[in-house]
Amino acid sequence: MARRSILVATGWVATAAIATLIGVGAIRLVGESLTGTPGGVRSEAEIERALAAPEPTPTASTAPGTAPATPGTTSAAPETTSAGPSGSAGPRRGFATDGGTAVAECGPGGVRLVSWAPAQGYRVRDVDRGPDDDVEVTFQGPTREYELKVRCIGSEPVSVADD
Repeated sequence: MARRSILVATGWVATAAIATLIGVGAIRLVGESLTGTPGGVRSEAEIERALAAPEPTPTASTAPGTAPATPGTTSAAPETTSAGPSGSAGPRRGFATDGGTAVAECGPGGVRLVSWAPAQGYRVRDVDRGPDDDVEVTFQGPTREYELKVRCIGSEPVSVADD
């Protein structure tokens, strides 16, 4: 009877060890998509540079307003909204608040919002995308609201205080 108990305990420990090794191997095989941020964590300066960079021209395989897939990332993207292409795009600039980010550009019709994205825990409450003398987007959070208002000064988009 004692020999049978030892045999059962040994079999159980061996099965648990094998299952653990298979699980760890599967997680390593899948990679960072389960255990970390795909592509790593970006600094604030890298985010501002990315927002300020011009958008790539969409190809036949990329729908307007969506980013092309890059190796090592999943196809699910955070909710971002784009106002669509413009005829004569001017200088673009990215703006960030604790509630979210936006990209604006100046053109012949005035300033317009190119894209905007709420931060985690926030939603877009209101958008005036332009083109107009000024544009704004409001990010609503559980305890706070952030309003981003942009105008063209010269030919550059600039964040301004709400009147």
